[in-house]
Amino acid sequence: MNTFLKNLGLILVVIGAIILIVCFLTGNVNENLPLVGSAALIIAGIITHIVLNKRID
Repeated sequence: MNTFLKNLGLILVVIGAIILIVCFLTGNVNENLPLVGSAALIIAGIITHIVLNKRID
């Protein structure tokens, strides 16, 4: 379980990046919802990664 929690932030960042890549490949770059959603996932992933890796040894 600790391994999953340590990698949770990285998983969120990767999911956000995949959403951005899919939006680029499909040409769906003019809609804000997927772009804001992926940006929120990336920011939440970075914050989660920092916080969880400080608390879990």
